[in-house]
Amino acid sequence: MLTGLSWLALEVKYLERAREFYEETLGMSVRTRRDDPSEVVVVAGDTDLVLRRPDGFPRGGVHTHYAFSIPDDEYDEWWDRLSADYDLEEAQFGDARSLYLYDPDGNCVELGQQGVDGPGIDGLFEVVLEVEDLERSQAFYTDLGFETVNVGDDRKRVRMQGPMALELWEPHLGIADARGGVHVDMGFETSEPVQALEAVSNRIQRVDRIDDETVVVRDPDGHVLTFAI
Repeated sequence: MLTGLSWLALEVKYLERAREFYEETLGMSVRTRRDDPSEVVVVAGDTDLVLRRPDGFPRGGVHTHYAFSIPDDEYDEWWDRLSADYDLEEAQFGDARSLYLYDPDGNCVELGQQGVDGPGIDGLFEVVLEVEDLERSQAFYTDLGFETVNVGDDRKRVRMQGPMALELWEPHLGIADARGGVHVDMGFETSEPVQALEAVSNRIQRVDRIDDETVVVRDPDGHVLTFAI
């Protein structure tokens, strides 16, 4: 039903400071939106990371934990370079390693080995949302086509897989003291936006927009989801 993650939006206080982190520290391509000077767009493979001033609605996510894809053979280079200025943490997932650091606005940024081509950051493979009721949110995203991968006990979380990995966390601190994002704004690619709406129509908070090519809804926790062709 949902075939790709188009964007993830983050709320930032100072656009230039955030831009410098993603462009200079992480080496990502950045562009300013001419139609909206309150936003800067960072390119991560096929997904845009939108840096947004808190000037209106929808707001970008606050203290959001998300993960960028990097080539396997670049991991050590990234660690060596970033550890000079950041207090990094590391986690192992099977044969893959991930490092964790924080951006200037307190978002926990993960760089994980994902077997991508690169060079550098080449995709966004995971987003973590804070939710009030795990079962309720799990049912909502199941209806959108996400599949449950595992359920954590001590971390109060559900991991799901769809266009990207989606983790639903009740409030707690995860690896590197990360937290799930609140009022997160995400955009998804789909060939049938109205069908996506119909799948969850009895679970949403409200519909913000609906037409033949774009549907915008609020999930049970107020996260803003766009389904667009």
